[in-house]
Amino acid sequence: MKQRSPLPGFGLSMGVTLGYLSLIVLLPLTVLVLRTFGLTAEEFWRIASSPRAIAAYRVTITSAAWATLFNVILGGALAWILVRYEFPGRRILDAMIELPFALPTAVAGIALTTLLARNGWLGAPLESVGIKVAYTQLGIIVAMIFTSLPFVVRTVEPVLREIESEIEESALLLGASEMNIFRRVLLPELMPAFLAGAGMSFARSLGEYGAIIFIAGNLPMRTEIVALLTVIRLEEYEYEAAATYATTILIFSLFFLLVSNLAQGFLLRHVK
Repeated sequence: MKQRSPLPGFGLSMGVTLGYLSLIVLLPLTVLVLRTFGLTAEEFWRIASSPRAIAAYRVTITSAAWATLFNVILGGALAWILVRYEFPGRRILDAMIELPFALPTAVAGIALTTLLARNGWLGAPLESVGIKVAYTQLGIIVAMIFTSLPFVVRTVEPVLREIESEIEESALLLGASEMNIFRRVLLPELMPAFLAGAGMSFARSLGEYGAIIFIAGNLPMRTEIVALLTVIRLEEYEYEAAATYATTILIFSLFFLLVSNLAQGFLLRHVK
């Protein structure tokens, strides 16, 4: 007798899910990669490794790495505050975390540029002490932080809620210091969530466009990101070059996400 699945409707649900995934994600990515098949390996490498492309990769990847590092620190602190403390304005702060998801990225870029420009509310004081944000790589990092911070907060927050405060109190009663409690009790539980949030934050930063183009200055070899270079090649009808840049950064993103997922799996098995 055939054993029935404990999950009713699994076949239909899986079919619909795979259909949507294929239509919305896999099909466009497949077309993107197939677009590069019109190039020989030498042509692909020549386009992908041109000096302007290398500079764009460097600016994009290093900016995304710095933004992700900042997001892990700030996002972890925000998740801790939202979970462990009650204070006036907590719900407002919690709602503001979602603001980058609701706000169009182009609007965010214009707002950040206005705020951080040489004559902006924050840009002028920073300029007076020698810190220039708008139209520099620092501005790119700030825009990436703004758009990708929620990924870390919302990934760490539910895991932190599941960790009972009694565990920390017991460790304190046994004489453990706060640093030891964080390092030996909390961090092993939170590390997979941090890795997941960091992976999504990094990938989101690599693909960001709207929030960056207004504040970056878009100077080739200095503040030009891969997404902008891809759009420029599309406007010049150089579709193979645009597909090459997009495919290269896609491969890097997928590799990073794969490494992140493998590390999460290893940590989860290690914690258990």
